[in-house]
Amino acid sequence: MGDYNRSTKEIAFNDIPANVINSVRAYIEKHNLGDILASPVMCIVSTSEKIKKGLFGGGPGPKQLIQTAILTDRWLILADNVDQNALYVKSMQLRDITVEDYGESSFYKMIPDTGMNVSGRFTDASENGLIFLPLGADAAGEKFKSALIEAAQKAKM
Repeated sequence: MGDYNRSTKEIAFNDIPANVINSVRAYIEKHNLGDILASPVMCIVSTSEKIKKGLFGGGPGPKQLIQTAILTDRWLILADNVDQNALYVKSMQLRDITVEDYGESSFYKMIPDTGMNVSGRFTDASENGLIFLPLGADAAGEKFKSALIEAAQKAKM
């Protein structure tokens, strides 16, 4: 696999930590997104921990990423906490994105890893972008992957 150990666990919407949900709500208010949290479909916490390699501990990149993902019937909201610093929140309407299992991508041959490639328009961006959504190769990661693909397809109908 890549440079990280990844694990994913499903959580109830009400179990999202207060600091995360407060940051998400502040982001929603800042961007006037309305009541986008009204119908959560699935919530997860994905943890990525850097694998120590060699004398200096694995090279560039964060040591730990904890990403909370909230999937609704119309939105994907992500809250990233990198190395226990401030939270970074981003969102996208499902109708505006394309999702791909990273394992099916051309990148996988060069850097094996588990997760999703998400491309399209993000709420606070003027141009389309591409992000990697890390997921564990576990039951919750696979369930979220399927739920995200299905929700994105339904949103385009």
